[in-house]
Amino acid sequence: MRKLAWAARGMSAVSGAVLLGTLMVPSAVADDGPGSTMDPSSSMAAGKKCGARDVSSAAPDFGALTGVVFRVASDAQGNSFLNDSRTPGVWINLGALANAPTCVIGTAASVTEASVGRLVVTLLTQNGAQHEAVCTTSGTAFTPSNIVTACGTGFSLLPNTPVRR
Repeated sequence: MRKLAWAARGMSAVSGAVLLGTLMVPSAVADDGPGSTMDPSSSMAAGKKCGARDVSSAAPDFGALTGVVFRVASDAQGNSFLNDSRTPGVWINLGALANAPTCVIGTAASVTEASVGRLVVTLLTQNGAQHEAVCTTSGTAFTPSNIVTACGTGFSLLPNTPVRR
């Protein structure tokens, strides 16, 4: 009986050590899902992350744009993208706009509620700077071919951002 009690204590200690080791090991980099492959030359494959995955949305609730949702997202490499719900599955790289920031870690979107309104996209970068683009909304969906025209001068740096390092 004494040997059995000693073995049980030993198993508890081993199980605890294995559990602790499992909790302490950093998780693997997430991929895009089953069957996805990662380019070995990408910054993620090298273990370098610039940004954080983030998403925000804005939706006018009256007029010609009722039911439209604008989504802004960033990926772990710090790139930012815009989706107009009128073009499902199309994500426009906001890097196409003038003065587009890199190393984006946060996104925000707001929209005025008028037939020809404004979509305001604000991006927070890793160093704490905020950049803003104002795009003209209309009955035509945003696409990669019209985003530069719709957003005019592109991004501008918002001065005196309080979260800046």
